[in-house]
Amino acid sequence: MSAQLTKARQQLNQIRSLLKQGKYQPAAQAYHDALLTFLKTPLMKAEKEEFQRLLEDNAHNLNNDKELRKVFPLTIQYEPGKEREVLDILKELLQELMNAAANEAQLLMSVMEKRKQAELARAQTLLDGHQYDEAGAVFRSLVNEFSKDPDLKADIGDRFIKAGRYEEAYEYLAAAIDESPESIHFYNRIGIALRKLGKFDVAEKYFARAVKFAGRDPHLFFNLGRLYVDWKRWDKCAKAATMALKLNPGFDEAQKMLTFANKKMAKA
Repeated sequence: MSAQLTKARQQLNQIRSLLKQGKYQPAAQAYHDALLTFLKTPLMKAEKEEFQRLLEDNAHNLNNDKELRKVFPLTIQYEPGKEREVLDILKELLQELMNAAANEAQLLMSVMEKRKQAELARAQTLLDGHQYDEAGAVFRSLVNEFSKDPDLKADIGDRFIKAGRYEEAYEYLAAAIDESPESIHFYNRIGIALRKLGKFDVAEKYFARAVKFAGRDPHLFFNLGRLYVDWKRWDKCAKAATMALKLNPGFDEAQKMLTFANKKMAKA
């Protein structure tokens, strides 16, 4: 027996077990693939009879699974010589299972998003009440649950900035940038936190990273210039404003920044 037929036999023999585990799509896929192999492969009489028996038995298994019938009420009526008709039904079954899985995933995402927003609102209430430790505990729990969500970390960072808790803001925004370094809007937020902390040199390094991803963004250089205003590095401020204007000659705020920096350097 060829390797393809051996695999097809194994696929058919595992269908009953897959159904018991609630793995309906893998079970239907196994039947579909095995049937396709049966149609494409020349068989000896004994092999053909064996596979026809396995196909018939597993059509029965699929038809009698109550949960599968809820998704797909049509029966799979296997008869020798009608394999093409059965294959068409299997394709419909697989499509229905994929649609059901997609709907279930969408529902789960909706439930999780509602939970996330509810917990964010609870933490915000604690922040507003100056219960910082309690709010931090809720935020940490959320980040543990949604560990692959840099936007969540940035959102939490923003909330801490508004609460005047810049160390915490920096912690969450740094984590967001590490996960999504191409998200340029994160850099301006972390720049705010670091400016408030007086960590101008660290903020400068983050903006240098941002330039690697968005070196043609005039607003990025303008925000860098704002850092240099707070740092009173007027020469660097002028350079940042000049770069912003080079990228966008009509950038009025950058022009005002450049004029201001030049006045400061003239007085020095």
